[in-house]
Amino acid sequence: MQPGLKKFLQSWLINTLAVLVAVYLVPGLRFRNDSLLTPFVASLMLGILNAFIRPVMMFLALPLLVFSLGLFMLVINALMLYLVSLLLGNHFEIDGFGWALLGALIISIVSTVLNFLTGTGKSRVEVRRRRPPNRDDDNGPVIDI
Repeated sequence: MQPGLKKFLQSWLINTLAVLVAVYLVPGLRFRNDSLLTPFVASLMLGILNAFIRPVMMFLALPLLVFSLGLFMLVINALMLYLVSLLLGNHFEIDGFGWALLGALIISIVSTVLNFLTGTGKSRVEVRRRRPPNRDDDNGPVIDI
């Protein structure tokens, strides 16, 4: 399997699981039919919208993103999720923007955790242990952080 295709499939599966967790936890989000295909289509649509429309929205909202220290990104993610519900019609429903905001928060948290656990995301944790500094000089107390 091609490395790009493998990464795409892993990312798609992680986003699908994140959407499923959000639909399970948030009462205002629901899939209308019992088809197993609907969560996969919803996460694929979310990924496509995030790839093409989200950068434009981020550029247009750049002053708000800077002013809110990036918290406005959650509003942009909620708009993307709400747009997916509009495009999928009766298959994926969101009762209001507040539920979309909560769903976007849960999807972000779950996908970040799953990307970290699987190593597919950009987040990395590195733990290093430094040696304590040499205390030969007696110039007084030293606070080493």
